[in-house]
Amino acid sequence: MKGYLVLENGMIFTGKLLNDCKLSSGEVVFSTAMISYQDIITDPSYFGQIVTMTYPLVGNVGLNEKSFASQRAMVQGLVLREATDFPSHYEMEMDLITFLNKSEIAVLTEVDTRALTRVIRNEGTLGGIITDNIDEQKWLVKKAKSAARNMKGDLVQYVTRRNIMKFGSGKKRVVLLDLGTKKGVIESFTRRNMEVYAVPAQTDAAEILKLEPDGVFISDGPGGPETISYVINTCRKLIGKKPLMGIGLGHQMIGLALGARVYKLDYGHRGTNHPVKDLANNRVYITTQNHGFNLDRQSLENTGLEEILTSLNDNSVEGIKHKTLPIFSLQFDPEGYPGYSETGFYFDRFYEMM
Repeated sequence: MKGYLVLENGMIFTGKLLNDCKLSSGEVVFSTAMISYQDIITDPSYFGQIVTMTYPLVGNVGLNEKSFASQRAMVQGLVLREATDFPSHYEMEMDLITFLNKSEIAVLTEVDTRALTRVIRNEGTLGGIITDNIDEQKWLVKKAKSAARNMKGDLVQYVTRRNIMKFGSGKKRVVLLDLGTKKGVIESFTRRNMEVYAVPAQTDAAEILKLEPDGVFISDGPGGPETISYVINTCRKLIGKKPLMGIGLGHQMIGLALGARVYKLDYGHRGTNHPVKDLANNRVYITTQNHGFNLDRQSLENTGLEEILTSLNDNSVEGIKHKTLPIFSLQFDPEGYPGYSETGFYFDRFYEMM
């Protein structure tokens, strides 16, 4: 069935709808990942977004539940150049299209994703609509604009856990403030023989401290950082009381809690191939990233924070630490789930800090 992606700037990309979804709206972003489409589709940080995959062929190894970042699909829609008709892998449990149909996720294929990516790169992230009918173009453009505005609210509330959960056991106890964590983060702690208490995002500092943690981890998650002031306040009350580590949105929470500022990137960092430089030893790591905001380097002055990692793509801040307190955070995902990650040692560093 013929389908369309209508952007808030009025541009229309034509393709083919692979399911019965008639209308889907969200913020249109792109990911440069060549692999890990399973991880992307189920990553809570992509909640509410229509993701364009720049790699031209997607779905060739199917899906396996152990490769999911969370329990369900989180994207609003997927835009592809081509979806594999005959996937094959010895661990495959389901093909990509069947999973997306069951999850009621809009899938638009046979799109010129190269051209679409250039539009987002040049104009910035845009609201969009996947639809099977473009007769009412003015209404679709208006709805695409409202989709972009809706992404500016508190999205963490939709992906955080409902209850306190315990995972693993060990000599060190970590309280994980769940802003939309991936299960790979929890497994990164439990593999290191740490006990994890994962708590909802609305949990306040007093409740966290009652759990008697050796350290507190602030997870990644979706949406704008300044819309979840309750998390910033929680982080502020924990400063100086327990060692803190944050990643992604959690990294921005720690920065804001200490007085830094954030700004919105033009089109964000999304993919598995982002080079980051360690300023202490000049080593370069290839990292997995998914974020639309970043800490302002100039605002780190007089906060007690210093930059420890820098993006080699756009020179943005990728990591910070406090000069005197046991606090550090990263803009990227160090767990590299489900595969190998050369930055997993940051979990070891947090263990040593505790």
